[in-house]
Amino acid sequence: MDATSIPVLAKPDSDYSGTASVEITAGWHFSGGSDKGIFGYSASLLVAAHSRTGEGAAKGRRAPSYPQLCLGLSLDTPTVRTGENAVTMLKHIAELRLPTGTCAADRAYTGCSPENFQIPVRRLGYRLALDYKAADRGIQGSWQGAVLIDGSLACPHIPNALAQATHGMDDKTFRRRLDDLKPVVAERLPYFLKLKQNADARGTVRLQCPAAGPSPSVNCPRRERLRPARPTASGPPQPVIKLADLRSRASHASARPTIQLPDREWADPPGKEALPAVCGASAISVPADAAGDLKNAKFRQDSHYLSPTWERIYKPIRSHNEGLNGRLKGAGMDIGNPMHRRVPGQVAQTILIAIMVTIGNLDILETWLYERTGNRLCDTDFESIATAPDCDLSSVPAPIDMGRHPPANL
Repeated sequence: MDATSIPVLAKPDSDYSGTASVEITAGWHFSGGSDKGIFGYSASLLVAAHSRTGEGAAKGRRAPSYPQLCLGLSLDTPTVRTGENAVTMLKHIAELRLPTGTCAADRAYTGCSPENFQIPVRRLGYRLALDYKAADRGIQGSWQGAVLIDGSLACPHIPNALAQATHGMDDKTFRRRLDDLKPVVAERLPYFLKLKQNADARGTVRLQCPAAGPSPSVNCPRRERLRPARPTASGPPQPVIKLADLRSRASHASARPTIQLPDREWADPPGKEALPAVCGASAISVPADAAGDLKNAKFRQDSHYLSPTWERIYKPIRSHNEGLNGRLKGAGMDIGNPMHRRVPGQVAQTILIAIMVTIGNLDILETWLYERTGNRLCDTDFESIATAPDCDLSSVPAPIDMGRHPPANL
């Protein structure tokens, strides 16, 4: 999800001459980090993109290729209904029964009220990949005793130096020190809560303590006291460690960080009911709206910020957005040139931008098709396109007659 500026020919309001603008619903669009505005509209674009995840991404393999299309468009006054317009487009995509995955958005969407963007997007089945402004990095809130750090819930006793590693830096300093921050970000990953159950139909996820489960990432004396682990085998523990086996070394307790509890807890251990829910319960539930908790509903995301997983998800998707903007605003079409849209009015501007984006999509489709099959859209149709190798369409079930369909004459 991204927003791009759409300049208009009309001049803005002038307090000096006491005149109003012909484009009464236009406004000033400020791109990220820029203090110079562009008078016009903001076009919210919904772009089909892929992310490099899993084992293939770790080995440097490229994701499957497909056309880089704009699936949704909404033209509106800048900074007005930013989140609502995004949700409207995603709802139309849901009606088409297209698969849901990760919705990546920049800081303009992170700053939206959660009931206008984050909550409805989660309830539509999407995971969120977000970026944060300088003032929003570091500790952002808490939930049932867990600390919200850069969008992820963590153990309440995570060292403060790790929790606040990204806090207090302006964007310029943050970008300059990003490589230095990565080792610190890697150090705090074991303290984050682990996903126990994926989001249900209402967007609620279940998370558990990092010291819980068969594969704990930290050692916690409190957890061991409240929920002692059952022995997996009879007899004394195996004292031998296979040093040549990476998995064996990584799974050993000595390879994990140990939670440092307050001194008073060693002398007078509190009961389960006096401890945070994240420590005493087997797991905690985090609903999509976080039960009205503004910070959690607004900033929580599904990948750990700045981690390798987050980078493999967020950066390629954002690159797709910028790539599409470059094609639509290139010399061949340039939807950002107001001379191509001389008619005033938001309705007229919306129609003209929609036509230009549709033409851009057709051009992208034709280029993609010609590079792979040698065919062009102008001299072929869908049924005549050769089937991909090793693809047996006889086993593909017929589509369900539900949702929005293109007109019959297309």
